Amino acid sequence: MLKPQGIITPIITPMTENEKINENELRYQVNRLINSGISGLFPLGTNGEVYALTVEEKVEVLKIVVDETKGRVPVYAGTGCISTSETIALSRQAEKLGVDALSIVSPYFVAVSQEDLYRHFSKIAESVNLPIILYNMPARTGNNIDYTTVRKLAKYENIVGIKDSSGNFDNTLRYIEDTDRRLSVLAGNDSLILWTLLAGGCGAIAGWSNVYPELLVSIYKLWQQGNIEEANKRQASIRPLRDVMKLGNPNSVVKRAMNLLGYNVGPAREPVSGVDPKIDEALLKAFELYK
Repeated sequence: MLKPQGIITPIITPMTENEKINENELRYQVNRLINSGISGLFPLGTNGEVYALTVEEKVEVLKIVVDETKGRVPVYAGTGCISTSETIALSRQAEKLGVDALSIVSPYFVAVSQEDLYRHFSKIAESVNLPIILYNMPARTGNNIDYTTVRKLAKYENIVGIKDSSGNFDNTLRYIEDTDRRLSVLAGNDSLILWTLLAGGCGAIAGWSNVYPELLVSIYKLWQQGNIEEANKRQASIRPLRDVMKLGNPNSVVKRAMNLLGYNVGPAREPVSGVDPKIDEALLKAFELYK
């Protein structure tokens, strides 16, 4: 089974001004990121605006990313939907398209119990052959995947890890310490990359790696080399970028940052275009620190 590790980029979905998928720019970003040393690509994540795409658009994005990646790094497809049946259907489509693994967020909008989550992920694991990364993002879904539920789900060999975007480091530690050591625990908060690695995690799915991939990759490489002091400096250096995210929809801010740096990724799909003079001013000020 695939071992998720390193810095995986939740790749943005480039769009034209009329909100159509920009295939040429998506292919460009795939190559740019791979050439920057990232360890994997995660299309259809939060940064990929999965919440705003139709099923047909999701399939289009996966086809493009798989085709352009050409097996150079693993492709983790975000196939989580509200219902179990819809998630299974999209996951099977992704499998046919040739992705390497699935990243499945917990159901959103609907209130679910831990037993509901266990049944949901169990049925998915039994219905597909691909490795699965569970995706915990309670701020957006309203549901936290408890470590006890993850521990039970670890009986499925194709459940290989979990991305924790809770921002609660103790929650991350519970996944590392109290589930199954074979599971890859990945930081979903860019501020916790190094700390997750030091605690026994395996890497991160890092939104800002869309913008400064070499910088984010360097944190992981320096940790591998045992140069914790320098890794800590690189980790601390992304704080100004993280602070700007608080001014708007976080993934829209990431996309806006790419536009300001000259990448033709287009607007975020409305209602969160990310175009705000205050955000632009803060981003441009932060960019000065990276010259």
